[in-house]
Amino acid sequence: MEQQWKVYTKTGDKGETSLLGGTRVPKFHDRIEAYGTLDELNSFIGLINDETADEYIKALLLEIQDRIFTAESLLASDPDNPPKRELPKLTEDDVKMLEKEIDKMNETLPELSSFILPGGHRLSSMAHIARCVCRRAERLTIKLNIQHPVDPVVIRYLNRLSDYLFVLSRKFIYDNNGKEILWKARI
Repeated sequence: MEQQWKVYTKTGDKGETSLLGGTRVPKFHDRIEAYGTLDELNSFIGLINDETADEYIKALLLEIQDRIFTAESLLASDPDNPPKRELPKLTEDDVKMLEKEIDKMNETLPELSSFILPGGHRLSSMAHIARCVCRRAERLTIKLNIQHPVDPVVIRYLNRLSDYLFVLSRKFIYDNNGKEILWKARI
């Protein structure tokens, strides 16, 4: 009979957790901060997916969630004690897919003439929150990379994903008859 998987293990009760491969680290370790922030990002993207009615965007967001989970597993892996099974990888094609989608959305959006403030439509605001979390995940991954080398494709993917989320926020405004809020500096 197969053993039932439990959510709780009690192994983290003293403030440590295991990386893939079994290495124990404190829960505030740079790896945990980086992939934990990606988990937060993945949750926000799930929320956006739940709220949009656009089936094309829904499918794309699900693919992006899969790639974020891949990045999480790569960051959670200790290269000095790798997991026994092979992990999925991010590729340049994943980065190019985001670039293609950004370019496609930009073809239908008005040119930017000013900085914009987050808001204008609920979906747009959610995409902006996800963009900010993505930028934080990118910063934490770059910080991790200083001490523990990270596959450079992961960093490029996160950089491009934040750009995608920015353009998606604009698309949501225009597709849903929202209003883009231009920033007018008070000088």
